[in-house]
Amino acid sequence: MRVDHSPESMDPGSFYRLLTAVVVPRPIAWVSTLGGDGRTANLAPHSFFTVACTDPPIVQFTSVGRKDSLRNVEETGEFVVNFTPEPLLQQINATATDFPADQGEFDAVGIESEPSLRVKPPRVAAAPVAIECTLHSTLGLGNSTVVFGRVVHVVVDDDVLVDGRPDIGRLRPLARLGGNEWGTVGEIHDLARIPYRDWSAGPERG
Repeated sequence: MRVDHSPESMDPGSFYRLLTAVVVPRPIAWVSTLGGDGRTANLAPHSFFTVACTDPPIVQFTSVGRKDSLRNVEETGEFVVNFTPEPLLQQINATATDFPADQGEFDAVGIESEPSLRVKPPRVAAAPVAIECTLHSTLGLGNSTVVFGRVVHVVVDDDVLVDGRPDIGRLRPLARLGGNEWGTVGEIHDLARIPYRDWSAGPERG
């Protein structure tokens, strides 16, 4: 038996909770920005986040509603996506608090920052990876705005590199699930794609 759900027959909040419970796990963009005054550093997690393009490199995150991250990016044209590792769960969650726009999360939560190399918004010093971006464009969709950022620099801690490549076991990424749930990486399956020239009866079936 299946249960049917129609957005036309449900209120937006209920359908939002349904979507975010089944579109999982979602990586988190921990976005740092500067206010238009150039002084207040904002930091907020956004769980609608992915790569949009590889050449040129562009990442995207979605602001549901008019949040400080969106306003700051529109005013300054810059932002940083900070990686969200499991040990920083409490700090990441705390930066989702609806602080006033003139109260920066770095100071309010007690998160150490460091200067970025190519953009003005600071990076999270404890984040193992930071992706510095300039604004490429935005796209308004209903109650949300998709922000596209041109990647201009990426910094990675040596501690998470294995043979020159970021290692998932050392990165220990967090992901958002449904409701107030957060997830971490469990069992990892290393499985290469099957080139068509090697395709016979399809993938092995055990």
